[in-house]
Amino acid sequence: MKGRRVPLKNNNTKSGKRKKRKKIVLKKRFFIILFLLFCLIAGSIFAFTRHQKQERIIHAAIDKADQAAVQYDYDRAMSLLKEYGDHKDVQKKLDEYSEKKSDTRKISPGSVTHVFFHSLVVDPTRGFSLTGKSGWDAGTPGFCQWMTTVNEFNAILEEMYDRGYVLVDIKDLCDKDMNPGTIRLPKSKKAFVLSLDDLSYYHSYDNRGTASKLILNNKNKPVCEYYTKEGTRKTGAYDAVPLLDRFIREHPDFSYHGAKGTIALTGYNGVLGYRTDTTYRDETSLDEDQKKWLEAHPDFDWEKECKEARKVAKALKKDGWRFASHTWGHIRAGQTPLEGLQRDTEKWKERVEPIVGKTDIIIFAHGEDIALPEVYATSDKFKYLSSEGYRYFCNVDGRRLTTVIGDSYFHQGRRNLDGYRMYQAKYNGSSMLDDLFDVNEVWDKNRPSNEELYDLSGKSQKSTTGTQSQTSSDTKNQSSSGSSSSDNKSQSSSGSSSSDSKSQSSSGSSSSDSKSQSSSGSSSSDSKSQSSSGSSSSDTAKSSSAT
Repeated sequence: MKGRRVPLKNNNTKSGKRKKRKKIVLKKRFFIILFLLFCLIAGSIFAFTRHQKQERIIHAAIDKADQAAVQYDYDRAMSLLKEYGDHKDVQKKLDEYSEKKSDTRKISPGSVTHVFFHSLVVDPTRGFSLTGKSGWDAGTPGFCQWMTTVNEFNAILEEMYDRGYVLVDIKDLCDKDMNPGTIRLPKSKKAFVLSLDDLSYYHSYDNRGTASKLILNNKNKPVCEYYTKEGTRKTGAYDAVPLLDRFIREHPDFSYHGAKGTIALTGYNGVLGYRTDTTYRDETSLDEDQKKWLEAHPDFDWEKECKEARKVAKALKKDGWRFASHTWGHIRAGQTPLEGLQRDTEKWKERVEPIVGKTDIIIFAHGEDIALPEVYATSDKFKYLSSEGYRYFCNVDGRRLTTVIGDSYFHQGRRNLDGYRMYQAKYNGSSMLDDLFDVNEVWDKNRPSNEELYDLSGKSQKSTTGTQSQTSSDTKNQSSSGSSSSDNKSQSSSGSSSSDSKSQSSSGSSSSDSKSQSSSGSSSSDSKSQSSSGSSSSDTAKSSSAT
């Protein structure tokens, strides 16, 4: 037993504890390493996700900037990307926008043409009905002359787009203080203004193959209500508003900064297809069409009608459309005495303005102006309309370029793109539309070509089917039916020419081709009266202002 060593229990215990501690340390290190690895991976994922999110934000901003740039708003496009300037894709886009902006030119207001349409004919077999004893019914000449079909409208937009035209807002040409606008377009582009007359969907349009009203779809966008020949109700793009909206969606570079058009409204049959005039509420001073309509709608609720009309007007303005006065009663502002103009203006402000809102634009019915350019600002009618807040004044003269910016007003002549103008171009050699489109590519194959249907002398017209002029009792050329006298060749009290104006007879057609004089003082083409200079130009003549 001597020299034998006996192991101590204490030593074994200490060794076990050391091993145990070592295992714990290793486990801790493992978990720390695992945690650090998790943090590293999580951080990488977070950084990647954050990077991806930032990339999505940047590319969404690029998409939005591209949308602005395609409509020539390069300054806005660059401002949208300013905070992401270090990004390589953004820098590339900023350089692209800057280069495109440098290749633009400033557009002079005087170089901008203004075109207009009435409600479009969806069904030519009804709009241009040829069922009367004389080969057509009473409304056919008016519809042939003043109306454009849906197919023609679409073709005109395509042709103008292909020729480099870009739609601008009338107020882009001149602000309310009469400072010329700062429109800039690529050198290959040309600006134009568009307006739509008489989108009130008059009773006289009933069963003529046009839309019946503007309504809102489930996306709160304006579309039209339309009834087929069989009486089936349809909704969709059946008039100029939704058709132009669709065209711009498909061709955003057709619109400058998202511009749309100006809708010129009367009020006597309500607005936008809604019977909002107080005559429908009060059932006083009703004409036969209004009586028939109320009889056919015994559940008519005037308050509800106005509410729906306001919704549509609000949506139109949100989409970029503007409203203008077309006078309440579609009166001839030149021939109507000042007192009559005042009463009519009061009616528009009392009965139409609450629906569509205030406006400082007036587009004269029949195209008839209130005074000659050289005395415009001194005329009593101008002073009155100016005192009522109007700053933008538009007549119809048919010529390409007639724009005047005065100290307190903007004045622009308009060109009617309708059956009459197209007929003159197609069959009588007129060149007045040559800068806009080729009429042979636009002419609707279902449009009649009978010469007498496009005769402005009135010989073929028993009555026409545009707007029923509700002139005041003091309008001196009013017929017993309440409509203004047709094709009056005399000068108005203001001195402006009213020759060849599209007036209507007892059925109430729109009269939108009045040829008033421009600043040059010469009468516009197709005018049959003399201007202040004593000269007149034919339909085929190229006046200095037109070229």
